[in-house]
Amino acid sequence: MAQLAPPPPPPVATADDDGMARLQFRVWQVWITALTTLVAAWFFTFGAIAGVIALVVAKHILVAVFLIGMDIYPAYIDDRELRDAGF
Repeated sequence: MAQLAPPPPPPVATADDDGMARLQFRVWQVWITALTTLVAAWFFTFGAIAGVIALVVAKHILVAVFLIGMDIYPAYIDDRELRDAGF
């Protein structure tokens, strides 16, 4: 039986040359995550109910930060390459 090799990775994923912008974005993600976690923990000092409400809000914020990091939506809506690709 013939064995098929997996396809090569797409060139877009390997030719991504936005080193500093990507680093700044990842630092922003870490900063927002730490700040959200600390604020949620601080709300627990006001009581259990305030802490649970802060935890629910923090969960939504952290999921939003995670989805932004997954790059689901294009960063630049007016980008010609993205518009030509159908996005």
